Amino acid sequence: MNDINNDEIKSILHDISQNIIIPKYKNLDSKDIKFKNKNNKDLVTIVDVAVEKKLQKKLNLLLPNSLFVGEESFAKKPEIIEAYNEKQYCWTVDPIDGTTNFVKGKEKFAIMVALSFGEKILQSWIYKPLTYEFSYAKLGDGAYINSKKTSINNLVDISEATGSISSKYWEEKYVNKMKKIKFLFKEVKSFGCIAFEYVDIIKGNRDFAILSKLSPWDHIAGILLVREAGGSDIHFDLTNYKHNIRKNNLIVANSIILQNRIMSLIEE
Repeated sequence: MNDINNDEIKSILHDISQNIIIPKYKNLDSKDIKFKNKNNKDLVTIVDVAVEKKLQKKLNLLLPNSLFVGEESFAKKPEIIEAYNEKQYCWTVDPIDGTTNFVKGKEKFAIMVALSFGEKILQSWIYKPLTYEFSYAKLGDGAYINSKKTSINNLVDISEATGSISSKYWEEKYVNKMKKIKFLFKEVKSFGCIAFEYVDIIKGNRDFAILSKLSPWDHIAGILLVREAGGSDIHFDLTNYKHNIRKNNLIVANSIILQNRIMSLIEE
């Protein structure tokens, strides 16, 4: 397979944004919004569903016979996650990362797309509909923002580091630990949109994210961006992130040095 053309992906994401997302931005009716299920507080809108359906159609045309894992598809059919263990190309899509922000009319939301084959993440893309900012990465070829290659060179102390710590889904043994280490950093603040956080890490505007629950559509695209820009990731059990293995508790950082310093805090 030849590489997927970045300009083609950008065109698809731009058209979907202009035709589906932007017309509904700050223009949602109450009937357009619902919770995914009775026990879940996660919001979903008609826009999330429409974008995912359109992306599945467009991406499968780019790569016939490819598999597809989308956040909204998974909510209805959890077994699609097994696609990652097939020896086939597979798209992963978060149609709107930051749905709550989108519903509230806030600016931080994005589309996340990644292409994998088995356990390898081959390419990934993050698109911001309001600013047209387009970030992408290719395995072994680096990370780019609007066609300009970017690399991370920040090696900061804990006391100077800015980032985020998940606020829920922690196992009981980590709840108090996260509350304590939070105050050791310069700033801990979540955007409510992990796509923005990943992009800010490769820009050098943020330094880390400490994550609990790991749904692949939230992280697979950003992980490749950070790795290709020179950053690092590690689970609390000292293994690297793999989208085809169901595992939580992850540190993503601008360097191995900062990653290890954070890991030491958690292990203390």
